[in-house]
Amino acid sequence: MFVNERMSHPVISVHPDLSIQDALALMRQERIRRLPVVDTRGKLVGIVSDRDLLHASPSDATSLSVWELNYLISKITIEQIMTKDVITVAPDTPVEEAARVMADNKIGGLPVLQEQELVGMITETDLFKIFLELLGVREAGVRLTVLVADVPGELAKLTSIIRNLNGNIIAMVQVSGESSSNREVTLKVAGVDQQVLADAVEPEVLKLIDIRTS
Repeated sequence: MFVNERMSHPVISVHPDLSIQDALALMRQERIRRLPVVDTRGKLVGIVSDRDLLHASPSDATSLSVWELNYLISKITIEQIMTKDVITVAPDTPVEEAARVMADNKIGGLPVLQEQELVGMITETDLFKIFLELLGVREAGVRLTVLVADVPGELAKLTSIIRNLNGNIIAMVQVSGESSSNREVTLKVAGVDQQVLADAVEPEVLKLIDIRTS
């Protein structure tokens, strides 16, 4: 799965001379949390988040009047507060690589550039939707979590058990287990009774951590 399959497009962007008031209004209207900033040629020159805009507003402890505050705020432009060193990804970047970049840099979204042209945005919301799909959250079935040895053939053993029960695997993910010698596997299975699945799987794994119908 690649970024271009999951990114938001077309992109809502702004120019550097836009006021922060107008930028905030646009974010609220479109229900977004960040805006790429482009120049008159459409080249990406920065990015601004709702947090940047809110931090640019004066403190509640200020002694200025509301009219003075509004006047000062109206003079602040996106160019003055935007992040100029923008981290970007290409459309053919794997989504897991985009997720790693976001996590490592503690950012919630990445502009997507193709030959220097802004073609999309991939955000944490897009990644959450992928996560839901990977776990089959919106589909009915039995959710099974087991601990297996980290050796070749363990996943094949699990899938064979489910096949022999005429079950259908909707989703399957694995993560690190309790130690380097094992892995935790979560599956969503349709077409199999919960107790029947538990009885068939439990003798073949290190531990049956959880099983439930969802």
